[in-house]
Amino acid sequence: MNDRYDGYSGSYSGDASNTSDQYELVGYDEYGQPVYRQVPQQPAQYEYPQATQGQGYGYDPYATGQQPPVPSYDTYDPYGAGAPAQQGPPPSYDPYGAVAGTGQQQRVEEQTATAHIPAQAAPRTEPAARERDGAPEYRTEQFSFVEEPDENSEDVIDWLKFTESRTERREEARRRGRSRVVALVIVLVLCVTGGVGYLWYAGKLPGFGSADSGKGAADTAGPQNRDVIVVHLHNTKGGGTSTALLVNNTTTKQGTTVLLPNSLALTDDEGSATTLGKSVGGDGSSGTRDAIDTVLGTDVEGTWRLDTPYLNNLVELVGNIDIDTNADVPDPAAKSGKKATSPLVKKGKQQTLSGPMAVMYATYRAPGESETAQLMRFGQVMQGVLRKLSSDPHAATVTVQSLAQILDPSLGEKDLGAFLAKLADRAKGGDYKTALLPVQQDGTLSEQATDSVVKDVLGGTVKNPGKDASVRVGIKNATGVKARTEKARVSLVNGGYTFVDAGTGTAAQAASQVTYQDADRKQDAVEVAKTLGLPTSAVRKGKTVANADVSVVLGQNYTGGQ
Repeated sequence: MNDRYDGYSGSYSGDASNTSDQYELVGYDEYGQPVYRQVPQQPAQYEYPQATQGQGYGYDPYATGQQPPVPSYDTYDPYGAGAPAQQGPPPSYDPYGAVAGTGQQQRVEEQTATAHIPAQAAPRTEPAARERDGAPEYRTEQFSFVEEPDENSEDVIDWLKFTESRTERREEARRRGRSRVVALVIVLVLCVTGGVGYLWYAGKLPGFGSADSGKGAADTAGPQNRDVIVVHLHNTKGGGTSTALLVNNTTTKQGTTVLLPNSLALTDDEGSATTLGKSVGGDGSSGTRDAIDTVLGTDVEGTWRLDTPYLNNLVELVGNIDIDTNADVPDPAAKSGKKATSPLVKKGKQQTLSGPMAVMYATYRAPGESETAQLMRFGQVMQGVLRKLSSDPHAATVTVQSLAQILDPSLGEKDLGAFLAKLADRAKGGDYKTALLPVQQDGTLSEQATDSVVKDVLGGTVKNPGKDASVRVGIKNATGVKARTEKARVSLVNGGYTFVDAGTGTAAQAASQVTYQDADRKQDAVEVAKTLGLPTSAVRKGKTVANADVSVVLGQNYTGGQ
């Protein structure tokens, strides 16, 4: 077994002939490994290096024989802590062989070798250091060390910020999602509520309709509610008038324009016979309205006088109208004797009419045409205006106000606007029609008019008058003598009754008849018979004309006396 090198002895144990190099320990490197250096050989004997003030360790060949005492080391001290005390500060240990002296730093220029000593494990060195033979030695102070990052480093802080912001973004996204869902639910609830409210207001909600809702047989069979106004068109240039009733049946939801011929027989305030055309120009709005109520058994709520300039403005305000025209209307500006010009209004389907064109068409009556032809054109224009008018009551009222016309006290701007808006809704929905009230040549109502228009459109039966209202008596002349109608009228008016002209019978009838329909009108019928000088045996229960409480058929036994 090999002897190990003893770093504390300073010599190799063996015989004197051993010529191996000797090493001494000088310190430890940064890895904690011992560092050795070669001890210079002495000619005669091995000596330990002497350390004096101002000198390094080594042999002095020029010494005089006096040899300094060899320091004894009881324990190993790589920094020379066991050396005898010297004057001045003790030399500081330099692992590279330098000893601090009197303020002057001396560096040993020799190379410190980390040689392999037999019987001792070689010190661990980096492979690159073993391969660099002769390369300069690197010292510890020449290297800089990278500080290891800790949890407070910027990377960690950035990562924490990233994860925190990412979590916050997720929470914010969830909050926004919940807010959107809540807003969507609120919007849906408002839409449903608004839709239900509109249907309820319009009377279209099943089971919750208003008094004017429903079109079933049960509704039409019972009493019906109708709103009626009368409109008079005055032709300010050509003269003449045209009259129509605008009817809104709130029970069946049907709108109708009832055209009234000017030849319709009426009774004025004095009980005298007159016509509709004469009444419009003479009695004024209120007298004509009352006379129409008497003849037709309806309740006209108001009068709307519409002169042709206002009709022109009305068509312009609604943005023109589109109707099917049935005649070519010549241009009134064209002078006779010159080459024919194109008509102002052409006959055809869906013709667009401006304000002036609509006025010319509504008042146009071709040579040889009847009054009803012109009246039908007026009805077309009115229905076309209603189709273009707004269904909103406020907007329709603004349109009426824009006409700037003076209305009849019976019908204000707001009332007229609201009424026209309802009819406009009917016209847009296709629930609107135009009907002509048929009259006979003498202006009286025919049975056809009584059944189709007066009964179906205007109410079916006459509304019961109030306690103070006079009884309406319809007179039909079947005597064969026309003058006897006037005699009957005078007798009834003088007796406090309201005269209703029911026309003339197609054939003469021998006996007169007095008919009542309601049981409570029986006594009234008896009194009417007495007033006309007829026997009470002529009174019987039966069907009366639609616009009268009591019907009388004058037979040949009626002579006009009491």
